[in-house]
Amino acid sequence: MKLNIYNQEGEAKGQKEVSDAIFAVKANSTLIHQAVTAQNANMRTVLAHTKTRSEVRGGGKKPWRQKGTGRARAGSSRSPLWIGGGIIFGPNSDRNFSQKINKKAKQKAMFMVLSDRAAGNGLAVLEKLNLADYKTKVMEQILNNLEGKVFNNFKIEEKNPASAKATADKGKSKDKKTRSTGRSILFINDASDAKVINSVRNLSGVKIINLENINVVDLLNYKNLIISDKAVEKLEETYKK
Repeated sequence: MKLNIYNQEGEAKGQKEVSDAIFAVKANSTLIHQAVTAQNANMRTVLAHTKTRSEVRGGGKKPWRQKGTGRARAGSSRSPLWIGGGIIFGPNSDRNFSQKINKKAKQKAMFMVLSDRAAGNGLAVLEKLNLADYKTKVMEQILNNLEGKVFNNFKIEEKNPASAKATADKGKSKDKKTRSTGRSILFINDASDAKVINSVRNLSGVKIINLENINVVDLLNYKNLIISDKAVEKLEETYKK
């Protein structure tokens, strides 16, 4: 399988031969669902916790003597029957929601999502990303180029007539254009780059991760995928077997 390689201006600079075992895998929704469910379960943090009678503070002294008071027997004021006592069947932080999934199954699910993005024109291989400084404006322009020329989902819509009339009344042009919202881009870089990370973090709808952190949930959460040329090479080298 061949994928186009684009530069920062969104222009195709050639093609790259990629492995069909990674970018041309037939999708299996059951396996993908299993991988997503397992990842979400393994990331789950158990916060709810109630104290049992052994964890509640106090109650070491017997409230009253065993016999002769006419009251029911009591050994501790931290009994679940008492106000302020322990909880019998409440939630506990020792609960374990983790799920096991085979390593090969998880990898194959990831390949299926990558293949789906490649087949649906939602994947762009970036030749190289050179940022001279920490510039969000430069990164914004690069994303605009790729959205407009590669993904073909970057639409510029005219304002409705009422909005245009209101703008004209304020002394502005009727031909004012607005960019439709809904950007959804996941950028996968081959290595950590502080300039790229800091230039992207203020852009809405954009997330950058390293190749080491690639996962099914992030791939599914974003509509378009940008991956560096070196990241593709490292991905094939890692999973070449």
